[in-house]
Amino acid sequence: MSDAKQRPPELLVDERWDKAVDLTLRRFVYSGAAGSLAALLLFRSPSTRLATVAFSAGAGLGSAYSDAARLFEGKPSMSSSRPAVESQPVPSKEEA
Repeated sequence: MSDAKQRPPELLVDERWDKAVDLTLRRFVYSGAAGSLAALLLFRSPSTRLATVAFSAGAGLGSAYSDAARLFEGKPSMSSSRPAVESQPVPSKEEA
């Protein structure tokens, strides 16, 4: 975003909130749908099905909360593309 430096800080906060709300809604709906599908396929009791859906929706909300917190702190999220391990040269025996 080349125009991000030209925007006032109020608009950047609004953009972060938009991203956080969008992320929260998507993860809640998708994890709830996946949990309800799994509950229908795996369990017969209504209480067990409800618990499965509630657990999966809560997992989606928790995941969205942690990524939204990183978004507001300015840290990159875990889902962003970056190398998992930084490569460092291994010292040889003569250098050590």
